[in-house]
Amino acid sequence: MILVDSSVLLDILLDDPRFAAPSETALRQARAATGLVICETVMAEIRPVFADDSELEQFCDDISLEYHACPKEAAMLAGALYAQYLSNKGRARRVVPDFLIGAHAMACGYSLLARDRGYYREYFRSIDLIEPKPR
Repeated sequence: MILVDSSVLLDILLDDPRFAAPSETALRQARAATGLVICETVMAEIRPVFADDSELEQFCDDISLEYHACPKEAAMLAGALYAQYLSNKGRARRVVPDFLIGAHAMACGYSLLARDRGYYREYFRSIDLIEPKPR
């Protein structure tokens, strides 16, 4: 299974001029290889793009995204790694969702399809990270 980060989905949904095409290609390749998963964090982050919940659910159905809730162990791991990040002089408080997504992938043994902003490679080294590359 591959957990899809909101960065990739938002690239596609918002037609990001630099990343929409590579993110769409990476998503297609991932879907052809195995199942795709999103969690509550990703669902919440992409929800504002849609008019209502049913539109979001239809999008997920259309691209074969399954919803898997984040297990308790992943939330605990995210908190522990986030504490490590803070002790390493990390400042951005908005990265907690990234830590939840990374920990979910790690705890469940999923690969992660995401545009890495440094957190995943540094704090989630054991994850198979699939990263769309801009042209």
